[in-house]
Amino acid sequence: MSAVDVPLVEPGQAEVDGGAQSAPGVGQLRGRGPARSRWWAPYLFLTPYLALFGLFVLAPIALGVWISLHDWDPFLPSSPWVGLDNYADLFRSGSPSRGNFWRALRATALFTALSVPVLVTLPLLLALALDRSFPGRSLFRALFFAPYVLGVAVVALVWRLLLDPHVGVINHLLGKVGLPAGTGWTTAVPWVWVSLVGMTVWWTLGYNTVIYLAGLQNIHREIYDAARIDGATRWQLFRHVTLPGLRPVVMFVVMMTVLGSANMFGQAYLVTGGGPGSETRTVIMYIAEEGFRSFRLGAAAAMSYVHALLLALVNLGMVLLFFGRGGDEEAR
Repeated sequence: MSAVDVPLVEPGQAEVDGGAQSAPGVGQLRGRGPARSRWWAPYLFLTPYLALFGLFVLAPIALGVWISLHDWDPFLPSSPWVGLDNYADLFRSGSPSRGNFWRALRATALFTALSVPVLVTLPLLLALALDRSFPGRSLFRALFFAPYVLGVAVVALVWRLLLDPHVGVINHLLGKVGLPAGTGWTTAVPWVWVSLVGMTVWWTLGYNTVIYLAGLQNIHREIYDAARIDGATRWQLFRHVTLPGLRPVVMFVVMMTVLGSANMFGQAYLVTGGGPGSETRTVIMYIAEEGFRSFRLGAAAAMSYVHALLLALVNLGMVLLFFGRGGDEEAR
């Protein structure tokens, strides 16, 4: 009998038919000894990842919680146990940490509120333009993404030279065209926020654009063709085809942008130094000062966990907003 003449037998069918030489079913094959004896194989492959995750993620989290419960100074011989006092100081009236922490948190929230809408909408418009076919499209994609590969120190140095109130290129060019040439881009409010937001948008614009471009590739062209046949305009195509197709991507971009903006440190530290006064001192910048200048590591750790908890609540709210709206639309 040739190979093509072998009758197909469903697993276990031969047994039901009473055949003496029944074909083994899939369940029987899985239940045999050698396969069952290797139950530990998946865990063996996961072991390197779990070991690194525990060493570089779980262990630092546990150590940070332990430090936040002490008056921890690395240069003192002992670190007294203070319990939740470091956390309570952030809410206690008269505490020196309370005012500075919440002022820094307000500056962080302001930067996030100013930068996130721009970093969500502008890359989307750019991705829609770069998704079309035109000569040099790959070159433009590379040019918009190029700043993202630079380090924050390089970005800050370049923009510091451009924005310097006295010798900066931007004020020099403004003076050439008759506009005020003494704008304090790095020394006066609200220009410091304009500088920080503009610098951050220029630096990270390409990353969100690439994410949107990847999302646009997953929207089937047949849907656009069908909508055009039905007489849909460009705005209707964007509203009823593009935006619904990009909803998971938009949620990802919003969440990552909020997290990135809420953890802004390098731009403010290197360009404005947190000034004028403490107007642009973000919460990460204040935590770093408390931990590595004042050596109050316990207080700095407590601030870090409060900040992380607030970010988790914000992201939870965004997830409920996106999925809640999606659930309502699907229910309709």
